[in-house]
Amino acid sequence: MRIGLLEVHFQVEGDDDAVFARLFERHINAWSRAYARECERRARTGREQAIGDREPGR
Repeated sequence: MRIGLLEVHFQVEGDDDAVFARLFERHINAWSRAYARECERRARTGREQAIGDREPGR
């Protein structure tokens, strides 16, 4: 997955950079965890599908 363009517009009271950093970190961490779970699920599925497809000892 690749993000080609990302635009974010919001109004906040206080330090805009700090608010953006906090929100970005929260959401990128959630995305990262979901992505890692999906990668592990795909790897596990691949391993399960490969059972019986290999010669003994390999």
